[in-house]
Amino acid sequence: MTHTVKTVGHWIGGKTVEGTSGNWGPVTDPATGAVTTRVALASVEETDAAVAAAKAAFATWGTSSLAQRTTILFRFRALLDAHRDDIADLIVAEHGKVHSDALGEVARGLEIVDLACGITTQLKGELSTQVSNRVDVASIRQPVGVVAGITPFNFPAMVPMWMFPIAIATGNTFVLKPSEKDPSPSLRIAELLAEAGLPDGVFNVLQGDRTAVDRLLEHPDVSAVSFVGSTPIARHIHTTASANGKRVQALGGAKNHMLVLPDADLDAAADAAVSAAYGSAGERCMAISAVVAVGSVGDELVEKIRERAEKIKIGPGTDPASEMGPLITAAHRDKVASYVRGAADEGCEVVLDGTGYTVEGHEDGHWIGLSLLDHVPTTAKAYRDEIFGPVLCVLRAGTYEEGLALINASPFGNGTAIFTRDGGAARRFQLEVEAGMVGVNVPIPVPVGYHSFGGWKDSLFGDHHVYGNDGVHFYTRGKVVTTRWPDPSEAPTGVDLGFPRNH
Repeated sequence: MTHTVKTVGHWIGGKTVEGTSGNWGPVTDPATGAVTTRVALASVEETDAAVAAAKAAFATWGTSSLAQRTTILFRFRALLDAHRDDIADLIVAEHGKVHSDALGEVARGLEIVDLACGITTQLKGELSTQVSNRVDVASIRQPVGVVAGITPFNFPAMVPMWMFPIAIATGNTFVLKPSEKDPSPSLRIAELLAEAGLPDGVFNVLQGDRTAVDRLLEHPDVSAVSFVGSTPIARHIHTTASANGKRVQALGGAKNHMLVLPDADLDAAADAAVSAAYGSAGERCMAISAVVAVGSVGDELVEKIRERAEKIKIGPGTDPASEMGPLITAAHRDKVASYVRGAADEGCEVVLDGTGYTVEGHEDGHWIGLSLLDHVPTTAKAYRDEIFGPVLCVLRAGTYEEGLALINASPFGNGTAIFTRDGGAARRFQLEVEAGMVGVNVPIPVPVGYHSFGGWKDSLFGDHHVYGNDGVHFYTRGKVVTTRWPDPSEAPTGVDLGFPRNH
């Protein structure tokens, strides 16, 4: 049986642009392993063309009225809402996650579009009148210019929407470099923005690999770079873009811990651990990948997690019965499996081994089952590395203090959670834990759109978290204006070379 391989190109200056570099990347359907699409990989010249389109559009978009911008964003929001199923279908086809999970991704992206629609209140400045005689001082915020977003494969719709709605609402123009593994959702979003009336060049999509990324990082006309991905690449993005004079927010990897105290509701904790570790096949930077069981609850908690994990239905994202889909590529599947296969030799107890899993009728898909490792030492690779797959490590701690110290010793500090009925313990934890996002009986504490998302330590490079107030500040620059208007009744006072007086 043969199938047609479609071609995906760029979106530059308000229209689809075919790739001209001669370089292409394969896009597979993770459920079948079949190559369904080939994606153009941009050259330096094509990258420059996208930036040039954004720069040209900034000349007028940067001075456009707030009313014009929000009107377009409201139209875009309505279109996005109406087409959320279409975008979810594209995510399922190229990423592999189940349809309900893909719909959830679009819904979380919509939250940031909502925030952008109401950007007018976020951009109100400050005014102090009569700071000196007839002198007023105003603080305003203005757009920075052309901004780039470099986004990962695991949320091909949501993560770009963490960035571009606020960027364009505040008057910037945008070049998106999505993951080459699932490029189609970004082009559908570009079409909807155009349908909403966004002027050509304000939003551009550049498909590509490191060639395009490195050119964006050094391009003199790119003022700011937003990134979400692994820690090594986040560090490279931050170092390179900063050296080229750009402002950078680079969100890196994670090893999110869930601390379970002896007084916790263990059924709720087990439900949360399974949902947070195995949802989206563990391909989330906010996945819980390490449970720290305190005191005597470990054995019972592990058994409850195992019972639930064994019931999870794995299958194609197009099957409504599927609760978890395949991994993004065969190479990533094999890498995730290697952590489980090597776990016993590193002192872990392998409670569930999902490495031999396959789905009947889809044997060539990138399948892996759920894996659960217990009594994991902190020296094990499965604990030290961000696996980005459905592997849950359980560690044991004798006390709250010991568990906290274990979490704080991690080089990552993205998200964390505590499960307890003790308000005092929860309060201590949220103040003492070294992580940017904390959940109290909430396993995946992703903030709502009007608060900001970001980690600490090796999970964030740069000073700004993404979206919320931090997002508005990242995409704007402050300016202070001091004004003195003489009263109409005053005659000119002549030249005064003395130091300006405030009183």
